[in-house]
Amino acid sequence: MQFSMQSWTAKFVIALSTAGLAVTSLAMTSLAAVSPARAAEPIGTWLVEGGYAHIKMDICGDRLWGIVAWEKKPNVDRNNPDASKRSRPTLGIPILMGLTQSKPGKWEGEIYNSEDGRTYGAYVSMASEDVLTLEGCVLGFLCQSQNWTRVAETPAATPASPRAAAPRPAAPAARRTTGQAPATPAASDVCMAVASATGQPIEQVMQTGTKRSER
Repeated sequence: MQFSMQSWTAKFVIALSTAGLAVTSLAMTSLAAVSPARAAEPIGTWLVEGGYAHIKMDICGDRLWGIVAWEKKPNVDRNNPDASKRSRPTLGIPILMGLTQSKPGKWEGEIYNSEDGRTYGAYVSMASEDVLTLEGCVLGFLCQSQNWTRVAETPAATPASPRAAAPRPAAPAARRTTGQAPATPAASDVCMAVASATGQPIEQVMQTGTKRSER
C-alpha cells in the first residue's frame, strides 16, 4: 500500500485547525459567560471595631470623606491644633479627609485623630461588601489595621395616609440652554457636614479634582 506523506500531513493540519477552532470557541463562550464582579463600595455607615462610634462615608466630588455619625460617649475636639475648634463636639466632624481612589475597592489619604489632634496616613480597602479594613496608626487605638462592619440602613417609616392623594401632573423638564454648565449633583449630609466643618462652599466640596482641605 502506497503511503503519501503529503496527504497525511494535510489531514493532520486540518485536524489541528479544527481542534484549535473548537478550543477557541469554547474559551470565548466561557469568557462571555463570566461577568466581572462589581467592586464593593465604602459608601454607607460603618461600626468601628469596639463598637463606640459610627463613621458615615460618602463620595464628595471624587473623594471619599467620612464623618462621625454616632458616638457611644459624647466628646469634644479638645486637642485640635486650631484653638477655636477645641470646644466643638466630635459628633459630625470629618475624620476621613478626602481620600482618593487608588484602584477599585481601595482608597488612600489621611485620617484625623481627635484624641491627639494629629492627622495620619490612612488606607481603606474593602475586604467584602460589609467589611472594611482601615490601615495605619490613627485615632489613638488604630495601629496597623482594623476591620469595620457595615451598619444596616433602616429606611424611615412613612405614615399611612387615610386617603390617597391625587397624583399631581409631572412638572415640565427644565430646558437646558446651549453652553450652560450641568447642575451640581445634590449634596449628601456627609458632604454638607464637610462643607460646614471646613468652611468651603458646598460647590467646591462637590467639585472633582479638588485638594483636601484643612480639618
